[in-house]
Amino acid sequence: MDFAPFNQPPPRLGNQWTEDRALRSLLARRLPDAVLAEVRPSLERMGALAAELYPLSLADRQNEPVLTTWSPWGERIDEIEITPLWKRAEAIAAEEGVVATAYERRHGAHSRVHQFALAYLFGPSTDIYSCPLAMTDGAARTLLASGHREAIERALPRLTSREPATFWTSGQWMTESTGGSDVGRSETVAVEASDLGGLPVAGTHRLHGRKWFTSATTSQMALTLARPEGNGPGGRGLALFYLELRDERGRLRHIEVNRLKDKLGTRKVPTAELMLRGTPATALAGTEHGVRHIAPMLNVTRTWNAVTAVALARRGLALARDYARKRVAFGAPLADKPLHLDTLAGLVAEQIAGLHLVFDVVARIGRVEAGQAEEHDEALLRLLTPLAKLTTGKQTVAVLSEVLESFGGAGYVEDTGLPVLLRDAQVLPIWEGTTNVLSLDAVRALATSPETGPALLAEVARLRAACTGPLARTASDAANAIERALRWLMETGGTSPLDVEAGARRFALTLGRSLALLRLAEHAEATGQADARAAAERFASAPFDLLAAPRGDVRLLALGLDEG
Repeated sequence: MDFAPFNQPPPRLGNQWTEDRALRSLLARRLPDAVLAEVRPSLERMGALAAELYPLSLADRQNEPVLTTWSPWGERIDEIEITPLWKRAEAIAAEEGVVATAYERRHGAHSRVHQFALAYLFGPSTDIYSCPLAMTDGAARTLLASGHREAIERALPRLTSREPATFWTSGQWMTESTGGSDVGRSETVAVEASDLGGLPVAGTHRLHGRKWFTSATTSQMALTLARPEGNGPGGRGLALFYLELRDERGRLRHIEVNRLKDKLGTRKVPTAELMLRGTPATALAGTEHGVRHIAPMLNVTRTWNAVTAVALARRGLALARDYARKRVAFGAPLADKPLHLDTLAGLVAEQIAGLHLVFDVVARIGRVEAGQAEEHDEALLRLLTPLAKLTTGKQTVAVLSEVLESFGGAGYVEDTGLPVLLRDAQVLPIWEGTTNVLSLDAVRALATSPETGPALLAEVARLRAACTGPLARTASDAANAIERALRWLMETGGTSPLDVEAGARRFALTLGRSLALLRLAEHAEATGQADARAAAERFASAPFDLLAAPRGDVRLLALGLDEG
């Protein structure tokens, strides 16, 4: 007897631009009609590429970077071979201007919105090739801020090139075994040197130390921190350095690759542990205050992190929606099951709210860089950038965990290509500052910048006033949560700084989630779109005032102290 078992059709992707109504609606409001008409073909093309690359990503699932330490004849070569999809992604990123668009500024302040819309569509189908692009963008921004003419002339045209043959990516080497976020404890030493002739950019120092976690180690250049001999401790004693990894013969410049890291996710990213053994480098902006000089880089890379978060969440939901229409259970498609729809609706609301929060930050960056900043844009960016990154990082992990569950057992099976979504997402609350570190950054931004708090309240009042229709109550509740949080910070900060630190995460998430709700509500009221209104109403049903929750005895709970 022949038996033909049932085979479930897998989820498939269509053009990720034309199928993403939330993104198209957002850009229709963020961009002038003429600009949107001009950039739409590039977004449609990238949406089609995302659909084309997705099956290639599935086929490339088991490929990972390979480190070859020695040549057959005993020479140390430390060569890293990246995956086939990464090679193609590099060419596409250059040709489509995923970095270059921001620096060409063909549309002035709107160029950042265009660029990050491209990145949003591009990233999920390219095995996190967004990682080296984020660091490349951050390096370009940092070089410009440094004012180092020689390094700018050498590297910037390559970092922003649209020609794959001349396009460079950049590494970002900050993490050491002494600390990731606490970079002030860096042990790498910079020794002044006079034997650095022949370098493409005139060198000043040789670097000695170990970099514990360096992503995208196949880049042509890197920015790193090191402590010049004789400098004091902490971030003030560090300097920011520019280096190029290989010489004219392709040999590493006194760099040894100890190993590639064996990670939970982002396994296509060639993350390495490096030894710097006299690596020639150039101090970019003096020989002190290196942590201060990486601020432009962190602002850009944290924004890339947030865009990647909402993009990965959107990818999971696109697959889950398609599957819900195909998968029949208990006599009907999942798309006809009220409980399944209710679950997906909550996840979609999270993703859309995060999208609006992130692209507010993106638009402000664009205005500041184009010299068209509105009042308080710069002050608000110091607060909104960490808020957007920490909020979306937590959102995407939660959303994608539920997305995998929506597929049942198939979501737990590696060759469906679904588990990698969650594994890759898990890095997003960690990279570029953990949730706790960014929460403290948000508190610090309000404490050290007197105009930031009033600017935030003015923005909240504007958003509340814009919601006079069906979402007026929702907007008012979100605005009240933000105002209560700011009062808590002011009152508690004056009496108990330790309580501020303990509550910083709940404070920051209250601000982030409430602002996301306000942004979404204002968009829904302005457009009158039923789906945007439904998303705002659903997002409002999830907790957004996290300071209202009782704390309990946190020390007892956290450490399990024996009180008896």
